[in-house]
Amino acid sequence: MTDDTVAGVGPGAISPGPDAPVRRLTVLYDAGCSLCTFLRDWLARQPQLVPLELVPAGSAEARRRHPDLDHGATLDEITVVGDAGQVYRGAAAWIVTLWALRGQRSLAYRLSTPSGAMLARAAVLAAAKWRGAQGRGTWGGGAQWGGRVYRAADGWSYDPGQGWRYNPPGCDSGGCATR
Repeated sequence: MTDDTVAGVGPGAISPGPDAPVRRLTVLYDAGCSLCTFLRDWLARQPQLVPLELVPAGSAEARRRHPDLDHGATLDEITVVGDAGQVYRGAAAWIVTLWALRGQRSLAYRLSTPSGAMLARAAVLAAAKWRGAQGRGTWGGGAQWGGRVYRAADGWSYDPGQGWRYNPPGCDSGGCATR
């Protein structure tokens, strides 16, 4: 698959050329966003047909690997970089990431159709709206869905069976009250 397959989704893909094969993808994710880190962990558990390297957006490692990217923008919108210099953003980034996964490739092909692209774009916009409501990203503009982002550095953790838990920094002994 070349980036031209995904480029049909809209302006999200920037092409280095139609014949550039994709052999490895770097997924830049917002390490301060709970949704982003949840998806990072999910991606890491999936069988991959094309290896995914999951790198925090804006990190020193991301800047070292991809010095020409706008690293501030990578924190606002998912960005995936192919090994031949392909850059995918937004819906195109999600589609190419799904394409790299063994169990999701057929879904990626369906999402790369014109009608599938509308669904992929809607999913990206919904995720961006959620992030904005949590206080991250550029799409929000208000905490209409309940507040700020839940960050591990602030003491928040998520357990799928238990939900969100708050343990304030410095309260590791369990002696602090929770909110």
